[in-house]
Amino acid sequence: MRHGKKVNHLGRTDSHRKAMLANMATSLIKHKRITTTLAKAKALRTYVEPLITKSKNDTTHSRRTVFAYLKDKDAVTILFREVSEKVASRPGGYTRIIKLENRLGDNAEMAFIELVDYNEVYGKTAKTEKKSTRRRSTSKKKPTETEAKAPVAKGDDLTIVEGIGPKIAEVLAAAGIDTYAELAKTDAEKVKEILAEAGSNFNTSDPTTWAEQAQLAADGKFEELEKLKAELDGGKKVDE
Repeated sequence: MRHGKKVNHLGRTDSHRKAMLANMATSLIKHKRITTTLAKAKALRTYVEPLITKSKNDTTHSRRTVFAYLKDKDAVTILFREVSEKVASRPGGYTRIIKLENRLGDNAEMAFIELVDYNEVYGKTAKTEKKSTRRRSTSKKKPTETEAKAPVAKGDDLTIVEGIGPKIAEVLAAAGIDTYAELAKTDAEKVKEILAEAGSNFNTSDPTTWAEQAQLAADGKFEELEKLKAELDGGKKVDE
């Protein structure tokens, strides 16, 4: 009997199962669709969907947490830069499982699992229906003409600097630091003052290496920047 059996061990030890799911999740993120058995697809869905939700909050802590599960830097980069933008407006249910014919030989149930937002066939035919509700809600404040016509400031993507997330980038942009060049010539103590004024949530940030990283980005030396970030992330030096 299967009373209380909430986890399908898939006939493997715990370490083997985790390694297999990590490899399958990496393949799903890179290729957007993989074919496997139905049991593995269902186990993979519960494994990868929380990681996709985690990628919506692009911080160093989130990246390290996801990397602990995937153990693949390329997959983590694709997840946080590409997949997270694609699923930003979706509250959940990022994957879809579709059954296939049973496998010849052992007659195993087969299926393919894919990322919902990358299937253009389903995306074109699907109709979004507005849900009606009887609950009273306050009307959203409409933007004024001045706010609607206000130009959108465009700067460099400061989040490529190790230690800077989207919220910190917004704080720096509000202080007039929205380019690599501006960040490179800003003293670390000045950055600390800006973050301290923004709130206590940013007191743990360490901007001592931000200027050096920003200077590499401003000079277009992105390969050297990645090497420096690799040294800072985990303390491991990269051989040239």
